[in-house]
Amino acid sequence: MAELKYISGFGNEFSSEDPRCPGALPQGQNNPQVCPYGLYAEQLSGTAFTCPRSTNKRSWLYRILPSVCHKPFKPMDQGYLTNNWDETEPEPNQLRWKPFEIPTASQRKMDFVTGLYTICGSGEPKSRNGLAIHIFSCNTSMINRCFYNSDGDFLIVPQQGKLLITTEFGKLLVEPNEICVIQEGMRFSVEVFGETRGYILEIYGVHFELPDLGPIGANGLANPRDFLVPVAWYEDRQVAEGYTVINKYQGKLFAAQQGCSPFNVVAWHGNYTPYKYNLSSFMVINSVAFDHADPSIFTVLTAKSDRPGVAVADFVIFPPRWGVANNTFRPPYYHTISAFMFESSFSLAVTKWGLNTCLDKSYYKCWEALKSHFNPKHK
Repeated sequence: MAELKYISGFGNEFSSEDPRCPGALPQGQNNPQVCPYGLYAEQLSGTAFTCPRSTNKRSWLYRILPSVCHKPFKPMDQGYLTNNWDETEPEPNQLRWKPFEIPTASQRKMDFVTGLYTICGSGEPKSRNGLAIHIFSCNTSMINRCFYNSDGDFLIVPQQGKLLITTEFGKLLVEPNEICVIQEGMRFSVEVFGETRGYILEIYGVHFELPDLGPIGANGLANPRDFLVPVAWYEDRQVAEGYTVINKYQGKLFAAQQGCSPFNVVAWHGNYTPYKYNLSSFMVINSVAFDHADPSIFTVLTAKSDRPGVAVADFVIFPPRWGVANNTFRPPYYHTISAFMFESSFSLAVTKWGLNTCLDKSYYKCWEALKSHFNPKHK
């Protein structure tokens, strides 16, 4: 596979055209009466048209056929993908999961979509407020199939195996220790190279942002220049047997057929794109005197709520770093937050599948060896 090229930046005004069609981007206007090469102009909006400029997200795509050229959507089996948070009783205990099994291709062929399982979540995609946490466990590439999410954004964290993700904007190669974000409404297909597993944080109604740095200053944590956006790539490919477009809408899966590949965008420009990030680029901020700082200093991306300082969800990492604090308990202090890298202000409900699959039922025992060292006579 040839080395992929990217554009760097976060939330920039990007532009790209496939070098096979130079001049494919219209000049001076977004929607000319006749686009270069006979392309169709199509806008993909990530926010309302009237959002303030600082938060307005949209991109213009110049494609061989519009994305509406497909048969009607029909319901399809959604497996263990759900947003039903009432199928089990509330679970107040600390939970930990053992590694989720990946079936071999000889046992059962599973691609990225058929291998989606919901662990927990809260809120509701219809009201566009909340989140869900899924795993993906697959062994087969998506062949003549693509997926897009009408409910929210996917933050994808591969844990085992790399992903070659083809999007309408171009291609992303995402390996362990990298993440990618596929935003709402963007079609994509996933190619894998063996047994593959990872996590997904899905957010409804908002988009991920870089956290504010406050007194840290202008630089630090995840720097914008280290985020990578794909360059334009297209295929003009007819699919006689039919190409399946899978849509997640109001928590349900639907499938439609069309006669060609959806990755037919020859050029595009805008600030609403998929992107990836290598976690080794994270600039760690840490204590150099005493005590531990709160884990919020390790926030890579945040999805803000309407309340200042409170997130719908944060993506937090704990990267390799020096711990040099004096007179300080080496492990981080005890705190009552989720052990996931995904953190939320929402109270998360665990699905029936999550409670019945790979749950470490003896997790509570790891705390039983703790003993009291209290001595009122020794200060």
